[in-house]
Amino acid sequence: MTTENRIALVTGGSRGLGRNTAIHLARKGVDVVITYHSREDEAAMVVTEIEAMGRRAAALRLDTGKTSGFNEFTGALKAVLREKWQREDFDFLVNNAGIGINKPFAEVTEADFDTLMNIQLKGVFFLTQTLLPVIRDGGRIVNLSSGLARFALPGYSAYATMKGGVEVLTRYLAKELGPRGITVNVVAPGAIETDFGGGQVRDNPEINRFIASQTALGRVGLPDDVGGAISSLLVGENGWVTAQRIEISGGQML
Repeated sequence: MTTENRIALVTGGSRGLGRNTAIHLARKGVDVVITYHSREDEAAMVVTEIEAMGRRAAALRLDTGKTSGFNEFTGALKAVLREKWQREDFDFLVNNAGIGINKPFAEVTEADFDTLMNIQLKGVFFLTQTLLPVIRDGGRIVNLSSGLARFALPGYSAYATMKGGVEVLTRYLAKELGPRGITVNVVAPGAIETDFGGGQVRDNPEINRFIASQTALGRVGLPDDVGGAISSLLVGENGWVTAQRIEISGGQML
């Protein structure tokens, strides 16, 4: 199968790193289905941008924090694949959708914990499980973790706990999906200039300077740093790479 007819599903693809990854995939000749939670207008803009490159794209609504909607979403995805691509499956899954909660450990509530668990870990686990029949043999999966699963910064104990779980899950998925020729890897971005977490890294000069001073390459990461790396992992000559944690942080907190 050539890259000309490969299809990727990117969750949370209407903004931030998900959007950037979708755009990079399109530039590399991949068609893309993105999901969005509430901003249909932003998702439509991403679809338009991808189509302007000569690729095909679609956007579907998905709440990754509610497993009860996964079967219905999968049905909608199958319908789009048949209608737009005359296919019954897709090639690449990027589990990107997520939120961040920054609170000191002593102040994290059970509701905070459950929200992060449902979206960042439980959602990734069961969405991937539900989509298994639709991912083609020989496909590739990339899960999103965080540099915060390796280094510790105050306020991210709950968030990083979920990302640590995603890293362990990635290894198990690689083991169990290996017989189907499906590779599964996890990428762990460092601090990136996006609107994530209220845009602190992007908009707060003091935080930005501090992170840059703690990074080997001397600056804070940009969305293109991550989107380019994820897309290369999917469409590049990386078919023998699986069960790996790849940090995309410019050498943060070494």
